Amino acid sequence: MKRRVGICTGGGDAPGLNAVIRAFVRDAVQQRGWEVVGIADSFNGLLEQPHRLIPLNPNATRGLVRRGGTILGTTNRGNPFSYTRANGEKVDVAPELAKAVKEERLEGLVCIGGDGTQAIALQLMREVGIPVVGVPKTIDNDLSATDYTFGFQTAVDIATDALDRLQTTAESHDRVLFLEVMGRDAGHIALEAGLAGGADIILVPEIPYDVERVAACIRDRAERGRRFSVVICAEGALPVDLAKGKSMEERWELLRDGGGAANIAMSSLRGRIQAEMRTCVLGHIQRGGAPCAFDRVLATRFGVAASRLVDEGRWGEMVRLRNGVVDGVPIEEAIATYKFVDPNGQLVSTARAIGVEFGG
Repeated sequence: MKRRVGICTGGGDAPGLNAVIRAFVRDAVQQRGWEVVGIADSFNGLLEQPHRLIPLNPNATRGLVRRGGTILGTTNRGNPFSYTRANGEKVDVAPELAKAVKEERLEGLVCIGGDGTQAIALQLMREVGIPVVGVPKTIDNDLSATDYTFGFQTAVDIATDALDRLQTTAESHDRVLFLEVMGRDAGHIALEAGLAGGADIILVPEIPYDVERVAACIRDRAERGRRFSVVICAEGALPVDLAKGKSMEERWELLRDGGGAANIAMSSLRGRIQAEMRTCVLGHIQRGGAPCAFDRVLATRFGVAASRLVDEGRWGEMVRLRNGVVDGVPIEEAIATYKFVDPNGQLVSTARAIGVEFGG
């Protein structure tokens, strides 16, 4: 009997998901002779009746290396341990999922997703016996076990392009423009895009900012004839007086109530500077469209590595890139700690050396 494996995508979408699916299917079907089925909308395709499964073969995945999104669909509300029924009731349907996996003769599941998806996958393996292999996906690049996650570089490229465009209009109108990018807890996108796009000020969650320092930077630029400034801020960045003593959840509540990081930063500067100010929130634009070349290659490497882990029976592991090599790491280890921007790290010190202000 052919080996039969399921694959699903969970959490937010990211450029490169389809490239992972394509690579996994090509290696598993063409090279190893397996049968691969896609599960629609994360785990939901196995929790609904009839099951929503998508047969996958090289023909079905043709051209996916350059296509954004995911042909399988995804959701960030598909936790089987807290599943919402049609009547709104939250129930644990993990045993139902395990039963469906057996009914469909699936040897195991390849779960592509961020730390939330990987945590759920590990719990499924431990509590209801579903073998899983993980593939890391997050545009925030905040998983410590891997040097990079696919989707991150595309998001950085998109944010950099936005900074390039904002710089010209800011200079033309002598404005201070704020670009808000994703990064609720970790500011990697803001930091790397800020460096690449020549931002004057970078605001990240890891360095709560002093509003007066930011204002002084803008005023100093104006005195030197640079009557415009471009600020990039991660969506989790807050002034030091608001961030002090707050948990991440409390900070996020403040950000929502304040209309977002860019709006809070702009509002806090009113009366401190003379320039006209505007905000631009990239939002889901960072998630959309075709992946860049780096992410296409990384996603392809991850897909092939996931097939290898399944072939070797290394269930409970997640693929990762470490020092240029793609290998496997226990999921438990992979999601144990976040990867935050290091305020004393080389990227931050490089930015400071060229005059970038962080406000702290």
